[in-house]
Amino acid sequence: MMARAEPFPAPDGLRVALGPMRRRHLRGVLRIEQQVYPRPWSMGLFMSEVGYRSGRVYLVARVGPTVVGYGGLMLVADDGHITTLAVDPAWHRHKIGTRVLLTLARASIDRGARNLTLEVRLGNEPAQALYRAFGFAPAGIRKGYYVETQEDALIMWANDVDSPAYQARLEGLAATVPGTTLVEELDR
Repeated sequence: MMARAEPFPAPDGLRVALGPMRRRHLRGVLRIEQQVYPRPWSMGLFMSEVGYRSGRVYLVARVGPTVVGYGGLMLVADDGHITTLAVDPAWHRHKIGTRVLLTLARASIDRGARNLTLEVRLGNEPAQALYRAFGFAPAGIRKGYYVETQEDALIMWANDVDSPAYQARLEGLAATVPGTTLVEELDR
Protein backbone atom coordinates (compact mmCIF):
# COMPACT_ATOMS: atom_id res chain seq x y z
CA MET A 1 0.00 0.00 0.00
CA MET A 2 1.41 3.36 -1.05
CA ALA A 3 1.61 6.15 1.47
CA ARG A 4 -0.68 9.10 0.93
CA ALA A 5 0.83 12.52 0.35
CA GLU A 6 0.17 14.15 3.71
CA PRO A 7 -0.49 16.65 5.10
CA PHE A 8 -2.83 18.05 2.52
CA PRO A 9 -1.62 21.31 1.00
CA ALA A 10 -3.89 24.32 1.10
CA PRO A 11 -6.23 24.25 -1.92
CA ASP A 12 -4.46 27.16 -3.60
CA GLY A 13 -1.10 25.42 -3.14
CA LEU A 14 -2.24 22.05 -4.48
CA ARG A 15 -0.32 20.78 -7.52
CA VAL A 16 -1.94 17.89 -9.35
CA ALA A 17 -0.23 16.19 -12.27
CA LEU A 18 -2.41 14.35 -14.80
CA GLY A 19 -0.76 11.95 -17.18
CA PRO A 20 -1.14 8.65 -18.98
CA MET A 21 -1.86 5.64 -16.78
CA ARG A 22 1.14 3.33 -16.91
CA ARG A 23 1.80 -0.09 -15.48
CA ARG A 24 3.83 1.51 -12.66
CA HIS A 25 0.70 3.37 -11.50
CA LEU A 26 -1.53 0.32 -11.23
CA ARG A 27 -0.74 -0.47 -7.59
CA GLY A 28 -2.01 3.01 -6.63
CA VAL A 29 -4.99 2.69 -8.97
CA LEU A 30 -5.94 -0.69 -7.48
CA ARG A 31 -5.60 0.72 -3.95
CA ILE A 32 -8.24 3.32 -4.80
CA GLU A 33 -10.34 0.85 -6.79
CA GLN A 34 -10.58 -1.46 -3.77
CA GLN A 35 -11.69 1.41 -1.53
CA VAL A 36 -14.44 2.77 -3.73
CA TYR A 37 -16.00 -0.16 -5.62
CA PRO A 38 -17.73 -3.26 -4.22
CA ARG A 39 -16.36 -5.28 -7.16
CA PRO A 40 -13.07 -3.66 -8.19
CA TRP A 41 -11.49 -4.08 -11.60
CA SER A 42 -8.59 -6.52 -11.61
CA MET A 43 -4.97 -5.81 -12.43
CA GLY A 44 -5.44 -7.80 -15.65
CA LEU A 45 -8.41 -5.70 -16.74
CA PHE A 46 -6.54 -2.45 -16.15
CA MET A 47 -3.49 -3.82 -17.96
CA SER A 48 -5.58 -4.77 -20.98
CA GLU A 49 -7.27 -1.35 -21.07
CA VAL A 50 -3.98 0.52 -20.68
CA GLY A 51 -2.44 -1.70 -23.34
CA TYR A 52 -5.22 -0.83 -25.80
CA ARG A 53 -3.56 2.15 -27.44
CA SER A 54 -6.20 2.80 -30.07
CA GLY A 55 -9.43 4.42 -28.97
CA ARG A 56 -8.63 4.49 -25.26
CA VAL A 57 -7.36 7.18 -22.90
CA TYR A 58 -6.54 6.21 -19.32
CA LEU A 59 -4.97 8.71 -16.98
CA VAL A 60 -3.93 9.12 -13.39
CA ALA A 61 -3.96 12.16 -11.12
CA ARG A 62 -0.93 12.40 -8.86
CA VAL A 63 0.05 14.62 -5.98
CA GLY A 64 3.78 14.15 -5.78
CA PRO A 65 4.35 10.46 -6.47
CA THR A 66 0.99 9.37 -5.02
CA VAL A 67 -1.89 8.37 -7.29
CA VAL A 68 -4.96 10.18 -5.90
CA GLY A 69 -7.41 9.54 -8.75
CA TYR A 70 -7.82 8.13 -12.22
CA GLY A 71 -10.19 7.91 -15.14
CA GLY A 72 -10.70 6.16 -18.43
CA LEU A 73 -12.26 6.93 -21.78
CA MET A 74 -13.18 4.70 -24.71
CA LEU A 75 -13.90 6.26 -28.09
CA VAL A 76 -16.40 4.67 -30.46
CA ALA A 77 -17.20 6.58 -33.67
CA ASP A 78 -17.98 10.12 -32.48
CA ASP A 79 -18.93 9.13 -28.92
CA GLY A 80 -16.66 9.15 -25.89
CA HIS A 81 -17.61 6.69 -23.14
CA ILE A 82 -16.25 7.43 -19.67
CA THR A 83 -15.45 3.89 -18.53
CA THR A 84 -14.17 4.65 -15.04
CA LEU A 85 -13.54 7.59 -12.74
CA ALA A 86 -12.45 7.35 -9.12
CA VAL A 87 -10.77 9.46 -6.45
CA ASP A 88 -9.08 8.29 -3.28
CA PRO A 89 -11.64 9.03 -0.52
CA ALA A 90 -8.92 10.86 1.43
CA TRP A 91 -8.71 13.31 -1.48
CA HIS A 92 -12.43 13.99 -1.93
CA ARG A 93 -13.33 17.70 -1.94
CA HIS A 94 -10.03 18.66 -3.61
CA LYS A 95 -11.52 18.81 -7.14
CA ILE A 96 -9.51 15.78 -8.26
CA GLY A 97 -12.55 14.29 -10.03
CA THR A 98 -13.22 17.62 -11.76
CA ARG A 99 -9.62 17.73 -12.98
CA VAL A 100 -9.78 14.16 -14.29
CA LEU A 101 -13.13 14.67 -16.02
CA LEU A 102 -11.98 17.97 -17.56
CA THR A 103 -8.95 16.22 -19.00
CA LEU A 104 -10.99 13.27 -20.30
CA ALA A 105 -13.59 15.58 -21.87
CA ARG A 106 -10.89 17.61 -23.61
CA ALA A 107 -9.11 14.44 -24.76
CA SER A 108 -12.35 13.11 -26.24
CA ILE A 109 -13.00 16.36 -28.10
CA ASP A 110 -9.40 16.42 -29.39
CA ARG A 111 -10.02 12.92 -30.78
CA GLY A 112 -13.22 13.87 -32.58
CA ALA A 113 -15.97 13.06 -30.07
CA ARG A 114 -19.23 14.93 -30.43
CA ASN A 115 -20.95 13.30 -27.44
CA LEU A 116 -19.97 11.83 -24.09
CA THR A 117 -21.74 9.10 -22.15
CA LEU A 118 -21.32 7.15 -18.93
CA GLU A 119 -23.14 4.99 -16.42
CA VAL A 120 -23.33 5.87 -12.75
CA ARG A 121 -24.91 4.12 -9.79
CA LEU A 122 -28.44 5.34 -9.30
CA GLY A 123 -27.64 6.02 -5.62
CA ASN A 124 -24.38 7.91 -6.24
CA GLU A 125 -25.73 11.44 -6.02
CA PRO A 126 -22.36 13.20 -5.54
CA ALA A 127 -21.06 11.69 -8.80
CA GLN A 128 -24.29 12.58 -10.59
CA ALA A 129 -23.93 16.19 -9.42
CA LEU A 130 -20.40 16.31 -10.87
CA TYR A 131 -21.61 14.87 -14.16
CA ARG A 132 -24.52 17.33 -14.35
CA ALA A 133 -22.04 20.19 -13.92
CA PHE A 134 -20.35 18.82 -17.05
CA GLY A 135 -23.63 18.89 -18.96
CA PHE A 136 -24.52 15.22 -18.63
CA ALA A 137 -28.25 14.58 -18.49
CA PRO A 138 -30.11 11.37 -17.59
CA ALA A 139 -31.10 9.32 -20.64
CA GLY A 140 -32.20 5.98 -19.22
CA ILE A 141 -31.74 3.23 -16.66
CA ARG A 142 -29.86 -0.07 -16.95
CA LYS A 143 -31.61 -2.43 -14.52
CA GLY A 144 -29.26 -4.46 -12.31
CA TYR A 145 -26.22 -3.14 -14.19
CA TYR A 146 -23.98 -3.45 -11.14
CA VAL A 147 -24.24 -7.20 -10.62
CA GLU A 148 -22.41 -7.25 -7.28
CA THR A 149 -25.12 -5.12 -5.64
CA GLN A 150 -27.94 -5.48 -8.19
CA GLU A 151 -28.02 -1.68 -8.28
CA ASP A 152 -29.36 0.07 -11.35
CA ALA A 153 -27.21 2.38 -13.44
CA LEU A 154 -28.29 5.78 -14.62
CA ILE A 155 -27.19 6.35 -18.22
CA MET A 156 -26.12 9.94 -18.80
CA TRP A 157 -25.18 11.79 -21.99
CA ALA A 158 -23.57 15.13 -22.77
CA ASN A 159 -24.24 16.09 -26.38
CA ASP A 160 -22.51 18.55 -28.73
CA VAL A 161 -19.33 18.54 -26.66
CA ASP A 162 -17.47 19.83 -29.71
CA SER A 163 -19.45 23.10 -29.66
CA PRO A 164 -18.20 26.52 -28.49
CA ALA A 165 -20.89 26.47 -25.78
CA TYR A 166 -19.48 23.26 -24.32
CA GLN A 167 -15.94 24.63 -24.51
CA ALA A 168 -17.16 27.63 -22.51
CA ARG A 169 -18.71 25.24 -19.95
CA LEU A 170 -15.34 23.46 -19.58
CA GLU A 171 -13.51 26.77 -19.18
CA GLY A 172 -15.99 27.80 -16.49
CA LEU A 173 -15.46 24.53 -14.62
CA ALA A 174 -11.68 24.83 -14.94
CA ALA A 175 -11.88 28.30 -13.37
CA THR A 176 -13.35 26.74 -10.18
CA VAL A 177 -10.36 24.45 -9.64
CA PRO A 178 -7.88 25.83 -7.08
CA GLY A 179 -4.15 25.29 -7.27
CA THR A 180 -2.27 24.05 -10.32
CA THR A 181 -3.12 21.27 -12.73
CA LEU A 182 -0.28 20.00 -14.89
CA VAL A 183 -1.45 17.90 -17.85
CA GLU A 184 1.17 15.74 -19.51
CA GLU A 185 0.77 14.66 -23.14
CA LEU A 186 -1.75 11.85 -23.32
CA ASP A 187 -1.53 8.79 -25.51
CA ARG A 188 -3.19 9.03 -28.93
